[in-house]
Amino acid sequence: MALPNNLMTLEGEPLSPDLLAGKVVLFVNVASKCGLTPQYEGLEALHKEFSDRGLVIVGVPCNQFGGQEPGTPEEIKAFATTKYNVDFPLLEKQDVNGANRSPLYQFLVGDGPDIGWNFGKFLVGRSGEVVARFEPKTAPDDASLRSAIESALG
Repeated sequence: MALPNNLMTLEGEPLSPDLLAGKVVLFVNVASKCGLTPQYEGLEALHKEFSDRGLVIVGVPCNQFGGQEPGTPEEIKAFATTKYNVDFPLLEKQDVNGANRSPLYQFLVGDGPDIGWNFGKFLVGRSGEVVARFEPKTAPDDASLRSAIESALG
C-alpha cells in the first residue's frame, strides 16, 4: 500500500503531491478542544526548524476522540492559525479508526493497533514508507521524535 495521492485540504482543494514528493512527512491527527492541543505550538516549531531540510508536517483533524474536533473546516483553520500560528497544511477531517478509517490512515496504521487518541504521530520517510510511530503524549520536542526526524532527513 502506498501513501494516497488524493489528499484534500481543509479548503476542499487537493493537496499538491509535489508538496510531499521526496519529503519526510509527519502526519498528526489533531483536535482543537483536546488537552493535547497545545502540541500545535511544538509542531509549528518543528515545521519552522526543519522545513528547509525537507520536513513537512501535515495536520489531520479528527473528531473520533471525545468529539474534540467538532468545528467546520473554516473554524478549524481559523483556530489553528489564530491561536497557534500554524503554517503547515491541514487536511480535511478524517476518521483514523474503525470501519470508515480514511485511506490515509489505512496506509499509516497498516496492521498496527488503532490510534489511541488525538495527536498520534506517524513519520513517513522520503521514499514514502512509515518509518516511525509515536503515541499522542509524545510531545513535538521529545528527543526520540526529534531523533527519528533527524535520521529520516539524513
